[in-house]
Amino acid sequence: YQGEKMELRRPRLEDKNAVMALIMEFENSNAAHDGGFWNKEDFDYEDWIAGNRNAEMGLNIPDTWVPAIQFVGFDEGQAVGFLNLRLSLNEYLLEHGGHIGYSVRPSMQGRGYATSMLKEGLLVAASKNIHQVLVTCAVDNPASRAVILKNGGILEDIRHGTERYWMDLDKE
Repeated sequence: YQGEKMELRRPRLEDKNAVMALIMEFENSNAAHDGGFWNKEDFDYEDWIAGNRNAEMGLNIPDTWVPAIQFVGFDEGQAVGFLNLRLSLNEYLLEHGGHIGYSVRPSMQGRGYATSMLKEGLLVAASKNIHQVLVTCAVDNPASRAVILKNGGILEDIRHGTERYWMDLDKE
């Protein structure tokens, strides 16, 4: 189990090579990268870092977005995955996306990183006074479902192929 040493934090300028390698692996394998957002046509790492900072404060984001914190999981200098913590829910997120989106790079899946990243993400949510956290996954994603259940998710319902789980962070 390798997730134990993983650190979830905001990516920094000096993480550029590690994060670029993470992004390239997602791009090259055409894998879904929930929790990690970038413009692949016109990507500039420094702009991405600045954009993440703005998004956390709700600045310069589309009307359909909410303030969110962009995290990257690191293990011994290697970027293992993305996690995005939305600080509030709008109609779309309530139906589909939830508070937290995450993904682990394809070559490192199945090692416990997603479980650790979500656990850390929930701790940050609690620190931001989010007491009820919604996390969703597709009905055909048993790996993500297992991660959510390991972190205490309770299934509310399934909407349009999306399983919706709540975590009560007050019941520690």
